[in-house]
Amino acid sequence: QVQFVESGGGLVQPGGSLRLSCTASAMIFSLHAMGWYRQAPGKQRELVAGISTGGSTNYADSVKGRFTISRDSAKNTMYLQMNGLKPEDTAVYYCNAYYWGTQIKIYDFWGQGTQVTVSS
Repeated sequence: QVQFVESGGGLVQPGGSLRLSCTASAMIFSLHAMGWYRQAPGKQRELVAGISTGGSTNYADSVKGRFTISRDSAKNTMYLQMNGLKPEDTAVYYCNAYYWGTQIKIYDFWGQGTQVTVSS
């Protein structure tokens, strides 16, 4: 059964940092590009960072230069290093496989997500 498990969120002051982790099956990591999505209250879920099977990366303009996505295929784990956090980064963060070059997720379900709250 395909499953995504996100962790690493928390409460941080503006300008602070967090590192999120996402684990999934080896099959998913070997076959698909992986992405970090987020959903803020009252807003649609959006793709903020993605990484291809070959290691190419892509970022939403809102996080470019502040967030860094990476993957460790040996551990079936993807990371999102978030620096310079802003209140507008507050959201629940999710991971999923997605079609590279789009924002379209591959799997119809989500993990539990991890809450990131940026506030003083």
